[in-house]
Amino acid sequence: MDFRYTPEEEAFRQEFRAWLAPHLHAHRAQWGEDEDEFTQHPSSPASLAWHKRLYDGGWVGLQWPKEYGGRGATQMQQVIYTEESMRLGAPPEVNGMGINMVGPMLMHYGTAEQRTTHLRKILSADDIWCQGFSEPGSGSDLASLSTRAVQDGDDYVVSGSKIWTSNAHNAQWCLLLARTDPEVPKHKGITCFLLDMQTPGITIRPLLQMSGDAEFNQVFFDQVRIPKRRILGQLNEGWRVAISTLSHERGGMRQFMRLHRMVHMVEDLARERGVSKDGVMRQQLAQLHIDTEVQRLTVLRALTRQLRGAPPGPEGSIQKLCFSRVYMRAAQVAEQTLGPYSQLDKGAKHAVADGHWTFQSLFARRYGIAGGTDQIQLNIIGERQLGLPK
Repeated sequence: MDFRYTPEEEAFRQEFRAWLAPHLHAHRAQWGEDEDEFTQHPSSPASLAWHKRLYDGGWVGLQWPKEYGGRGATQMQQVIYTEESMRLGAPPEVNGMGINMVGPMLMHYGTAEQRTTHLRKILSADDIWCQGFSEPGSGSDLASLSTRAVQDGDDYVVSGSKIWTSNAHNAQWCLLLARTDPEVPKHKGITCFLLDMQTPGITIRPLLQMSGDAEFNQVFFDQVRIPKRRILGQLNEGWRVAISTLSHERGGMRQFMRLHRMVHMVEDLARERGVSKDGVMRQQLAQLHIDTEVQRLTVLRALTRQLRGAPPGPEGSIQKLCFSRVYMRAAQVAEQTLGPYSQLDKGAKHAVADGHWTFQSLFARRYGIAGGTDQIQLNIIGERQLGLPK
């Protein structure tokens, strides 16, 4: 790995650093720290306010081409942006689904009309997007999906349901996979659609999690009509779009940004509670710090491979697995630090940080499921990288 930055990259760092500090200070003075910075609810006033500052400053969609509203930034400039954001504990932008996944797919597969209609509104977060992929009967085996789309004139009529649809209750648009040809092998008969979430026939049922959050939803489609001009890519070629989309989902730096902030908050908590010098606690904090640094170096190793034009290695699944496990241990160390106070929820008289750590101890468990379970990542590593039998 090469840890050196070019003069141009250092100039970019100084430009963003000069912008970030005063704007983050002004944002915190108005909103303070918000739990939705972790859940990334795009309906949160605080999260939307920060996104608006980033957008007005030209810092949203850095790597998007300039003709679509981005800065045409390099991959290293994106890394520098993330490093500086982590250094000051800045919130992420909202509409991550739209910016990091839908936008690139529109640029690659979309028609000129689709790009003109959607791309700018994705960056500004005027249009929030969700992803209609997983179904109750097809989670890990996505290609077995059963939601149907049947052609009727210039429309396709969709029936079925999706589940674990993050932020569907806040979204204006959905990137939807549906089966358009049931007679061919399962990977061949899927089409990707751009669905307006205000279309008649859509019912959204929030799924209440044990943290009290309702980030996920089940979405039902009852004879929902989608104009065929909203097909993304080619008819029955949706699997190709899906695989391209999912390749953007497990972005190492975005995950690491959350982990870095979480571990540093746990370290600060241990100091505040006067337990950071306890021998056992110091060992646990040190291990969290080591594991976070290993994660950072693994992310940079993957980035170095990409910059050299090498194909992706096993880092994606390894990063995802390590991230979920280290984040979970960080939450458990916070629980040990607080003792019985870790069970006091938001609004309770003696709740620490208004129940933040109680929320985190429950919320952390989602990462072992979302974006591919730990068990799936272990299978991928074992079968595809180590050559172990199924």
